[in-house]
Amino acid sequence: VQLQASGGGLVQAGGSLRLTCAASGITFDEYVIGWFRQAPGKEREFVAAISWSDDITYYADSVKGRFTISRDNAKNTAYLQMSSLKPEDTAVYYCAAGTGTVHLTRVWPYEYWGQGTLVTVSS
Repeated sequence: VQLQASGGGLVQAGGSLRLTCAASGITFDEYVIGWFRQAPGKEREFVAAISWSDDITYYADSVKGRFTISRDNAKNTAYLQMSSLKPEDTAVYYCAAGTGTVHLTRVWPYEYWGQGTLVTVSS
């Protein structure tokens, strides 16, 4: 099983980035996909999650209205569109896959994790 997160980089405050999570080795449409982030010296925190069929999404309050999670099951890929980025969004962003249906804002329901992609937002 492999989750490959990509699309990170350096962007100015107010800018946008789109992260991609490419999955292999799993039946993609049977998994909830989550995005988490971890800033230096901080715990990993929930950002967004999307259900198997793309019809239910969850967001952390800190990103609601600025980030959009989506998925393309035909391509085994999920996305995190990030807009109006702020310096406090700077972190390594991880995608994760899990078959659970509850507590999706927590780390433990997710069985597989990608390696992370660094997002740096300059002020």
